[in-house]
Formats: sequence, C-alpha cells, structure tokens
Amino acid sequence: MSSVAQDRCISMTFTTPGEWLARREQLTPNKIGLIDGKTGDRFTYTILNRRARALAAYLEQRYTLRPGERVAILALNAPEYLDAFFACTLLGVILVPLNWRLTPHELTLLLADCQPGLLLHDTIHAELAREAVSASPQELPLCAFTSFPGADTALATLAKPFQSHDGEEIALLLYTSGTTGLPKGALLSHRMITWNAINTQISWGLRETDITPTFAPFFHAGGLNVLTTPLYHLGGTVILLPDADPLALLQTIERERCTVLFAVPTVFERIKAHSNFGTTDLSSLRFCITGGSSCPPALLRDYTARGLEFRQGYGLTEVGVNCFSLAPEDALRKPGSVGKPVFHSQARIIDDEEQDVAPGEIGELVLAGPHVCSGYWKQPEATAEALRHGWWHTGDLVQCDAEGYYFIVGRKKDLLISGGENIYPAEIENLISLHPGVLEVAVIPQPDPAWGEVGLAVVVPRVPGNLTAEDVLQYCADKLARYKIPKAIRFAETLPRNAMGKILKAELVKQFVSSTEEQA
Repeated sequence: MSSVAQDRCISMTFTTPGEWLARREQLTPNKIGLIDGKTGDRFTYTILNRRARALAAYLEQRYTLRPGERVAILALNAPEYLDAFFACTLLGVILVPLNWRLTPHELTLLLADCQPGLLLHDTIHAELAREAVSASPQELPLCAFTSFPGADTALATLAKPFQSHDGEEIALLLYTSGTTGLPKGALLSHRMITWNAINTQISWGLRETDITPTFAPFFHAGGLNVLTTPLYHLGGTVILLPDADPLALLQTIERERCTVLFAVPTVFERIKAHSNFGTTDLSSLRFCITGGSSCPPALLRDYTARGLEFRQGYGLTEVGVNCFSLAPEDALRKPGSVGKPVFHSQARIIDDEEQDVAPGEIGELVLAGPHVCSGYWKQPEATAEALRHGWWHTGDLVQCDAEGYYFIVGRKKDLLISGGENIYPAEIENLISLHPGVLEVAVIPQPDPAWGEVGLAVVVPRVPGNLTAEDVLQYCADKLARYKIPKAIRFAETLPRNAMGKILKAELVKQFVSSTEEQA
C-alpha cells in the first residue's frame, strides 16, 4: 500500500450516531425529525442537532464526562431522552437506560454494577432516582430533564465531538431481562447501532419519508433500535407516545399519516379490539411490523381484511434486534416463520458440537455480522460463552425449511425432555394458537414421576368460558405426536409479559406448576 493510501486510511473516521443529526441538518435541515405526541411539539433536524450539541456541551462542562464513562438515565420516552442519547454519543459516553418498572433496590444493584458518573431523570421518576442513589455506596450526582439547556444555547462551548476510527467504542449499555440473578449488560457499539440501522433500511424497505409512532420504552432495545435509530439514520420522522393506548395510536396514525407501525402482537390485539379500529383511516400505513412473540394467523387475517400488510421479524438485544425479516406476501403462507436473515447478516443452525445440522433439522441459531454486540459488561465468562469463533450463540432453537425460511421452535433452556423425547414448546404453541377459540398460549414444563417432565399449556381463550380443556386436546390429537400433546390445560385471563411483549414463562411456572403439584 502506498503512503498516500495509508494516510487516507488513517485519516478516515467512523461516523458515529452522535454525528447523524449534524449530517441530517446538512441534508434536510427543515425536515421534521421528531414529534412529541404528548405536547404536539415538532422538532426539525436543525433543532434536534442543536439540542443534542447544547446538552453535550453542558454535560461535558458541568460533570466533566469523558469517553468511556457511563451515564444512566431513568425516564419515560421523551424528546429529552433522545437529546441524552445523541449528546452522549457526541461525547463518546456510554448511555445506560434503566427500567423504571424496577424497585429502588433493583436499581441500586444496577447502578453499583455499571458505576455511572451521572444519573439523568425526568420529573415523574425523581423520587425513584433519589431512593436508588441514596442506597448506592458511591456518590452519584442527579440531573433532572428540567436542567437541560435549550437549543439556543451557544454551540461554541462544545469541544470537538468524539471521533472513532472503527466504531468499536460502546454507545449503549442495555441490561437484558434475566430470569434469575442480576441482568446482564449488553454492550452496543457505535458500529452495531449503525449496521442495525442499515440492515433495517435494506431488509424492511424503510424510506426517508417514513413516519412512525414509538411507544416501546427506550430501556429496551426495541424502543431505540427497531425503528427509532434506523429512521434517524435515514432521515425519517419519529412520534413519541407515552404508552400503547389504542385510541391514541389510532388517532396519531390518522392525524400524522404514519407509514410504518411497530408493535408486539398483544398491542395489535388491543388496537383491533378498540371500537375505532374499523372506522379509523389507516390508508397511510405502508406496512406493520411485529416481533417479540409469535403472531397469531387470525390476527394477521383481521388486519389483512383492513387492507394492511405485515412484516414479521426476529432479533435480540445482543444482535441488533432486526436480524430476520418475513415479507408481507409470506405472512399467511408461512405462519410462524420469522423469515430470512437480513442483508448484512450470516446465520447458521448448529448442534451441540457446533457442527451445522442437516437441512430441516432443529439446532441452535448462531449469528455473525457487523450487527453483533461486543459482549457483556464486566462478564468475560458470559461473553466467551455467547460469542465463540465470531458467532453469537442465541440460545434459540430453530429450523429452516426447504425454501430457506426460519422457524423458532423454542429456547434451549425451555426444551422439554419427556421420556427421552425432545419437545419444543414453540411448535405446540404455534399449533394451539391456530385454534379459533384461542387468543394466546404458552407451554411450560410440569414435573412428572413417570416421564421426567411433560407439557402444560396455559391458554387464554378468545371468549372467556367458550373453550374447554377437551377442545384444546382434541384439536391437538391428530396434529401432534402423542408425546408432544400437553398433559394438562390451564386457563388464564392474560399471560405475564415483559416490556416488549415476551411471555414470562418463569412466572407461569410459579403460578401453575406449583398449584398443579398441590392438587396432585
């Protein structure tokens, strides 16, 4: 390589998410990038860029933050939250979104783990923030959203924005919801966030003209990285809503002419159940996106009848959230499928010896590409276990059909072994969900003295009282091998879920397996 070429390579820098707003201001300064659904305030890319840079200057001077330090944030989705995200990336600081549903004790444990130099918070969570900090062994300053400077603050006070040569520095530390023990902090680099945005744009067909309502909490990867950061990279418009209220969503879609809607299946069910669903003008929606859990075919058919198309996908915090995409034309043709890998991604299905399984066989999904995270915060053993030979081991069991479509059949840890036979809960759940009387279902393990463990299906009826256990078992009788058929059916009004709609099976085990054992 010539010296000129070497100098050129050395001088190149990675465009971090912190610089996206400045680029957007250059390209589309007057384009509306953000609408506050609570107040109606609208922000151009020029204003968004100036707000982020003003806050970066304030944080840099007031708290002397340096690249690599952590800044925790405890707040509902708001324009100030996005200001904080872009300000921190401008400084090379790691933003740590905290789950406001946690108790002060739980938050104190997370603060002790990530050891931030500052905790940002909104007014609603001021007391929760104070309680969490008061029990922390370290001295931690608090900064309220009301202290943030405005966009008119002199920008000359901001030092030169942080620059990266390869994007490997960490931008976000997102705690994943663990079933036991302290959640693990996934390390999301500038590179990962950028490539997730590129994959999303290419594989889902996002446009600069797209407008989306965002209500998924930013402490979850789905809130920031399903559509929010991809649309800011592209130059679209994000509407922040405080929650997933069906009426507010329907009114926002009609009023703002939203083009893309992301929600988990339970939210789409609530929207469909609202009395305004049939009369609201939804013609502006190019497509809907769902993920987090399997989407019932009945739901897809109801939305199709309203002229709406669905894209479905699969992802996880550690690998960019948008890893697979199922096109609208395949939604009903391939029920239960998450589609095919996104453009800049590699996928394999392997056995316990890390060898590729034969076509059609079930194995663990492993992924590789620029959208993979950098590991877990201060957990080298967990990182080494998940990231091996360049492949991220998802822990999900999948199957690929002859056309290249992937199907999630369960978690390795959820696998049931009954009398020596492997049972995959997702396979049973997908089948039972096709019953017209079933709204939701989850299959959990139940200890059995003869078989070791058997399946127990917890079912939410579409109409309470109109479904019996015998109805469900009869539906399974000629569609599943006998050993796969659940040995017990229990009914519930709802299934417990986390912030992004994933069923909390550990809670179901506590509730139904213990009661089953007591009845035995």
